[in-house]
Amino acid sequence: MLTAKQNFLETIKPGGKPDRLVKQFEGTVFLPGDPVNYFVRGERFPGMPPKTDRWGTTIIWEQGTPGAMPHVTEDNKVVRDITHWRDFTRVPDLIANCSDSALWEPYLERAAAIDRGENLLMMFAPTGVFERLHFLMGFEDTFVNLMTEPEAMEDLCAAIGEYRYNGFKLMTDYVRPDIILSHDDWGSKTNLFMQPELWREYIKANFQRSYDYLHENGVIIMHHCDSFCEPIIEDMVDLHIDVWQGVLPQNDIPKLQKQLAGRMTLMGGIDAAVVDRSDSTEAEIRAETRRACVAYAPGGHFIPCITYGGPGCIYPHADAIIDAEIERFNTEHF
Repeated sequence: MLTAKQNFLETIKPGGKPDRLVKQFEGTVFLPGDPVNYFVRGERFPGMPPKTDRWGTTIIWEQGTPGAMPHVTEDNKVVRDITHWRDFTRVPDLIANCSDSALWEPYLERAAAIDRGENLLMMFAPTGVFERLHFLMGFEDTFVNLMTEPEAMEDLCAAIGEYRYNGFKLMTDYVRPDIILSHDDWGSKTNLFMQPELWREYIKANFQRSYDYLHENGVIIMHHCDSFCEPIIEDMVDLHIDVWQGVLPQNDIPKLQKQLAGRMTLMGGIDAAVVDRSDSTEAEIRAETRRACVAYAPGGHFIPCITYGGPGCIYPHADAIIDAEIERFNTEHF
């Protein structure tokens, strides 16, 4: 029987031979809190007072809500005139502020405590290029500016892309993680936020250098995007994305599995709206998990998982039952 780490690697490898379905993030250890993230985001916790990140975006985390969120209004939005965006925000200088080896020592101590023979170390890279745009100016201004001020938006996207590259490079060079879980949501449940050609020009182009670097250095690229992404699936392969994490069941997953033929692994498929509620029953959670396993396991290169951008559900009872049902499925079918 393969170890959890071995089974994960076999699942994502073209031509791999896993001996069971991976149970969500099984085989990985999620280790947030590195110096890059801490410098930009600061400490975040439920019930914290509103604070601004290094870009100037107001962040809130109200008590009783799942996580921290940007709070962008007409009064507090950072970029008020895209043609002069540099007058409103300053790109955080990660090289100047996060290169001191002493800053990395506490994180590296935590990383050293992980048995890398048995587990894959996974680092966290939230807030990608598109998300940073709407963090700075809101959704409406983002889309209007893409239509009316393309040159200024191209300049801002390039600056965000360079900033992301510097962060990825620091994380890779200091820690040598097995996986980086990188976030950027590109659409709703039913469509992309923009036409594919615009996405390629503004978003894909400013991920390419970062993901090329990770790929060249042997880092597994797990990209979180709980969106409808069928129109850009080949572009995601071009970006060297190894695992599309958060794939919603609104995507035609069996069709994508056939098209991809093992070039990228799909991780998700379990509808959070069904399973992750305060009143969801064990029967409901098991039925939705079983549906995903039955529907998508035969296509291969699939990891059943909740579609959020990290381990765990909002309501903890759901997560344990999901894992238990995947285990039951494995017992019956492998």
